[in-house]
Amino acid sequence: MVAPCIRIAGLGKRYRLSHQHRVDSLKGWLTSLAFRRLDSFGPDSDYEEFWALRNVSIEVEPGQFLALIGRNGSGKSTLLKILSRIIPPSEGSIQIQGRTASLLEVGTGFHPELTGRENIFLNGTMLGCPIAVVRSRFDSIVEFSGIERFIDTPVKHYSSGMYVRLAYAIAAHVDAEILVIDEVLAVGDAEFQEKCLKHVEALVSNGRTCILVSHALEQIRRMATHVAWMEQGKLREFSQSVSGVLDRYSESCRLT
Repeated sequence: MVAPCIRIAGLGKRYRLSHQHRVDSLKGWLTSLAFRRLDSFGPDSDYEEFWALRNVSIEVEPGQFLALIGRNGSGKSTLLKILSRIIPPSEGSIQIQGRTASLLEVGTGFHPELTGRENIFLNGTMLGCPIAVVRSRFDSIVEFSGIERFIDTPVKHYSSGMYVRLAYAIAAHVDAEILVIDEVLAVGDAEFQEKCLKHVEALVSNGRTCILVSHALEQIRRMATHVAWMEQGKLREFSQSVSGVLDRYSESCRLT
């Protein structure tokens, strides 16, 4: 039996939502103090708890392509941020075996004032790749990205599509065992999306692991080995019967 490369147990993420009225002037602040009731000064009176994730348990083995599906706000991106160690969980545990490369929001891990060339070295080393290895793969990264003409331009002048091209090209060359991708690939043009998806398929066939958030259900049907259906922060279904889960998810979307 193959040991999981990702083990998620009872994972939860809690936020405190503020309901305090924003006051933009000293007069408004003094007025609000004058009319506020005494009991409104309690520590939790202007907040409520919101669980973005609750009691999520998943195990992912090497070589699996896991697609996360669900409506907006179902907890998919929160789960990816915890997997990428951007935010900590509020409860539960997560164990990851292997180097992880993440593509989340456009521009994450890039410094806007630096050029594409400089950001290749910055982002590559942030993903755990030695600088000498990044240097040896620099030409391949640039070629894969297709933005050779703009490689010495500060990335603050890049379009979102150019950001994605460079970010994926870097992630594709750092020898990560686990690739975590949010909907960021949807920003790129169709040709580059297909190029990336074929690259992901090749990685998975060679034993790498991919976790992808996408609303492109036909792409998921074609590529994923497993699917996790998230709903209101909870795991509704987790199965290798990809088509069955996608059909039930599509039906639920039509009914509401």
